Formats: sequence, structure tokens, C-alpha cells
Amino acid sequence: MELVQASSNVIVPSASARMAATGEYLTFRLGTEEYGIDILKVQEIRSYEQPTRIANAPDFIKGVVNLRGVIVPIVDLRVKLGCASAEVNAFTVVIVLNVRNRVVGAVVDSVSDVLELSRDQIRQAPEMTAAAVNTSYITGIATVAERMLILMDIEGLMSSADMGLMESITQ
Repeated sequence: MELVQASSNVIVPSASARMAATGEYLTFRLGTEEYGIDILKVQEIRSYEQPTRIANAPDFIKGVVNLRGVIVPIVDLRVKLGCASAEVNAFTVVIVLNVRNRVVGAVVDSVSDVLELSRDQIRQAPEMTAAAVNTSYITGIATVAERMLILMDIEGLMSSADMGLMESITQ
């Protein structure tokens, strides 16, 4: 993997190295936008249940749930990614992820389907300054029929230092 130095002490993958590869992606909606994550990171999809709130947790950490004896932190991706607030409804689900051998839940508006994408369907995410838009968790943009799909590095997002869920990958 090609690495570039982003700042004095932080090394991140170059845009070409972050480019999404051919594979299967679980697609989901946050507001009007559609996102895709590597299906291999998905453990299961569950209906939304109100988590137990943790005191002093950031707004995007909704709390924890007990999943067959495992206490799982629940992250609201709508809040984390700055989407307009959405109400919980019958379509709201929790995508249970296995990220770096840790189970984490992600609240999304709805799950669409699983798509197999080839490299020619995936384009590099546009370069933007970090001050304007943080695109470090976008691995590419896919075009499927008339739909635009934002492909996310869910492992990178969930293990980022600001999430506080696990040790950061950039250690």
C-alpha cells in the first residue's frame, strides 16, 4: 500500500491506495444519500432497539445494547456524519459490524441491498481540503444505473481516535 505523509506525524494511505476494490458492498441510506460498506465487515442487521445511554458519551454514541451476552456500543452514523436528524421509524436498523475483532453497531435509516461492484464502476472520491470536508473515510464513489453510491472505509471510521471505541489504526 502506498502511504503519504498528511502532516508532521500522521501517515495515511494515498488516494490511489484508498481506492475501493472490486467486491460486494452492503448499501444503506442516511437521509437522501446512499452509502456502501464492505459486506465482509457486516456481522448482522437488526431492527433498532433503544440502547442504554452511557453518561458523558458524545452525541453520536447512542449507548449500548446486549447482543447475546456481548455489550455492543451503538453509533448513530446520521449524527456522526452530520446528516440532518432523522426520526427512528420502521425502516431504521442497526448494522452490526465486526471491526478489528470488536463488535460495534451502526444506526442507519434503512438498508437497501448487497451489490457486487467492479473496478470500472468505482471512481476516486474528489480531493477536498480537510478543513472543508473530511473525505478520509470515503474510499470511492460508485455509479450503479442512475444511483451514486458513496463507498466508506467503515473500519477506518469506527476505529478513528475521535470515536473512542478502540485504539486508532494510525498508532
